[in-house]
Amino acid sequence: MSTEKLGTRVSADDAEAQRRGLMLVLSSPSGAGKSTIARLLLEQEDNLELSISVTTRPRRTSEIDGVHYHFIDKKRFEQMRDHDELLESAEVHGNYYATPRGPVEDAIENGRDILFDIDIQGTFQLYEKMREDVVSIFILPPSIAEMKSRLNRRAEDTEDVILKRLETAVGEMRHWSEYDYVVVNDDLDRAFQSVKAILRAERHKQFRSPAIGPLIDGMVLDLEDALKAKG
Repeated sequence: MSTEKLGTRVSADDAEAQRRGLMLVLSSPSGAGKSTIARLLLEQEDNLELSISVTTRPRRTSEIDGVHYHFIDKKRFEQMRDHDELLESAEVHGNYYATPRGPVEDAIENGRDILFDIDIQGTFQLYEKMREDVVSIFILPPSIAEMKSRLNRRAEDTEDVILKRLETAVGEMRHWSEYDYVVVNDDLDRAFQSVKAILRAERHKQFRSPAIGPLIDGMVLDLEDALKAKG
C-alpha cells in the first residue's frame, strides 16, 4: 500500500528502488580464500557487480577489454589522475592500475552494489574518497600454517615467492582493525555465508535508503487517521 508524506506518495517498492548502493571491499593476505569468496558472491548476488580497473599494462591475448580491465595508455591514466577521475591507484612493476570514479559513482547512485577485490592501500584510498559508501571486510586464514599450505597447494609459485607473500602478510595483517568486519575463513561455506550476511545487513542501513523516512512517516499518518476515524 502506498503512503503519503507532505503530498509525496512513497511505496515500499519505491523505497527499495531508491536505495543507495554500496562499495563492498574484500582484502586479505594471500592464501586466505578472498578470491573464491568474491567469485561466489558474484555468482549468487544479482545486484552486485565487480569493479573493473583501468590499467596501463599491455593486454594479454586471453583478456577482453572492458571485462578483465579497461586498457589505457599512460597519458590517459595521467589525465584521469590529474582530473580526480580515479578513486584509488597503484603502480606495480612499472604499470599502473586504478579504479575509475565515474562507473562506481553511477552504480551506487542507481542502487547497484560494487565489489572490490583490492589490497590494503587501495582500501585506504577508497576510505579517503568515499568512506561512507565503503563496507570493508578483512578475510583471514585460520592459521599461518594453513595459509602456507594453501599457497603450496596452488603450485603456482616458487618457495621464494611464497616466502615473500608470507612476509607481505605480516604488514597486511597489522591493519585488520581498520576494517569494518573481520571474517576467518576456516570453513569456506561458513565464511561465505558470513560475508553474504554482512552485505545483506549493510544494504538495510538507514542512511542508504533516503525514502525510508517518508515511507514510515506516511504509515504513521495513515495510522493516526485510522485511529481518528475509529474515535
